[in-house]
Amino acid sequence: MPAKPITTPQTTGERIRSIIGGSLGNLVEWYDWYVYTAFSLYFSGVFFPTDNQTVQLLNTAGIFAIGFLMRPIGGWLMGTYADRHGRKAALTFSVLLMSVGSLLIAVAPGYKQIGVAAPLLLMLARIIQGLSVGGEYGTSATYLSEMATKKHRGFYSSFQYVTLIMGQLLALGVLVLLQQAFLSDKQLHQWGWRIPFAIGAVLAITVMYLRRSIRESVNIDDKETRSSRGTIKALAEHPKAVFTVIGLTVGGTVAFYTFTTYMQKFLVNTSGLSKPAATLISTLTLAGFMVLQPVFGLLSDKIGRKPLLIGFGVLGALTTVPILTTLSHTKDTWIAFALIMAALIIVSGYTSINAVVKAELFPANVRALGVGFPYAIAVSLFGGTAEYIALYLKRIKHPELFFWYVTICILLSLILYVTMNDTRKHSKIED
Repeated sequence: MPAKPITTPQTTGERIRSIIGGSLGNLVEWYDWYVYTAFSLYFSGVFFPTDNQTVQLLNTAGIFAIGFLMRPIGGWLMGTYADRHGRKAALTFSVLLMSVGSLLIAVAPGYKQIGVAAPLLLMLARIIQGLSVGGEYGTSATYLSEMATKKHRGFYSSFQYVTLIMGQLLALGVLVLLQQAFLSDKQLHQWGWRIPFAIGAVLAITVMYLRRSIRESVNIDDKETRSSRGTIKALAEHPKAVFTVIGLTVGGTVAFYTFTTYMQKFLVNTSGLSKPAATLISTLTLAGFMVLQPVFGLLSDKIGRKPLLIGFGVLGALTTVPILTTLSHTKDTWIAFALIMAALIIVSGYTSINAVVKAELFPANVRALGVGFPYAIAVSLFGGTAEYIALYLKRIKHPELFFWYVTICILLSLILYVTMNDTRKHSKIED
């Protein structure tokens, strides 16, 4: 017998409180995750001493990618735990792991103090955070989709990416605040970069206690059937859904990480803009991107998920190379803003609904594992390596090849978007 959805009637207020409670943890998780890339321009030299900034960023991006490689393990472990013991328990534990990882980075000595052990400590922290965020995605996507009503599922589940982007925005906001109001560039390089990691550790502990009060979305009281839930064997009964999750993620995750986390470095390292200017542009574009998510989510409730995915695939494939090529040569702040914003409007066709599309593919007994595990595999292989590939191709003097790489990934996903069913009409959440 599979896990059953909670059938107790809920008021709109109760439903919204549960969704907010689940989303707040998601915000903190992704803040902690993105603080690493937002501040890597400042701490890369602490762990990887070299006179070449590109090499420093390449090494830092390598550890960023290692964190991504842990995400499938986190998606598997936490997805299994969520399907067997409930979404609430898994969400609480994942945010605790994130706190541990952030605190470790905040206090880690640099290369000058402990030599090669410094980057090893950094890698350990990212491994812990990778496990955490790998489990967070699938569980929170499942929770938000299950707590939403059928009529507004696209709208409510879009808040996963609202809070994900808000986490990025908060990370950049802390950076802007430290840059503009409190610390000099030298202080940020020496010790100021540790502040946001300490903030993240404290916020994660706070949210861990808040999540203990949220409502469970599935019935996991029947202990006799628990062993049949959230297993790889149970997941293997849905091969089409698993490959659909991987296929629809490939292009979206590469585009997302290209135009969000990598853009700050791209504007400094390729376009030649100052660090404060790059940070400001990233902050403004992310704010606009965040606002777009519920708009596109609501649109998917009206016209379906498939048209939005196809729109992203077609427009992304046509515009990625022109946008990145123009962006690499511009020195104008507002032109850079407009180009990145245009790209993010297109990417919203994927990000706003990808969580609910995946959740609608699986039954409740394997939904958290089904959403989190294959997604984590795809995002590790493609999203987590995007920045590293971009920096490597720049290092060997062929940065334009990365533009075509992003385009090809989007085209591969477009093939799936065109051939898959519209999950709004074939959702398994009500089964």
